[in-house]
Amino acid sequence: MPIEPKVSKQLKDWFTNAERVVIAGIGNPIRSDDFVGTKIVQDLAGKVSANVRLIECETVPESYILDIEQFKPSHVLLIDAALLDLKSGEAKLLAPEQVAGYSAVSSHVLPLRVFSDYLRESTGAKVALLLIQPKNLEFGEGLSSELQVASKELAGLLLDLLSSI
Repeated sequence: MPIEPKVSKQLKDWFTNAERVVIAGIGNPIRSDDFVGTKIVQDLAGKVSANVRLIECETVPESYILDIEQFKPSHVLLIDAALLDLKSGEAKLLAPEQVAGYSAVSSHVLPLRVFSDYLRESTGAKVALLLIQPKNLEFGEGLSSELQVASKELAGLLLDLLSSI
């Protein structure tokens, strides 16, 4: 399923004036599609500049707060699976205050809203969440075919947007 033009435009606009970017992939490697955020970060590895920090948070993004703060980002993008009432593989870009109505799938110690608000306060960075509708959350490894396509397309889009940073 191709990325909606709206999401592409929102991401492009959100990255305006980005100087130092953290891309944090969140997800559980043994809960099928929940792993999508981490998979996207893995797909970007070795392809971005030193002004982009890629972090594979898996299920503990709060463990990387110090790393994120020390990088001094202008922008922080958190990528995770979430129940969005969309088709499998569809994505939404949301500001932290918009996530109240959605359920992130991963079992985070800190809710993503609290984590995002803390990062915004401690770094002064713009913070957004790129959330992707999963198809399968059963225990097991590997993404569903829908999320394999979505992760590849989103990684490609991010790579294009990050190429000038």
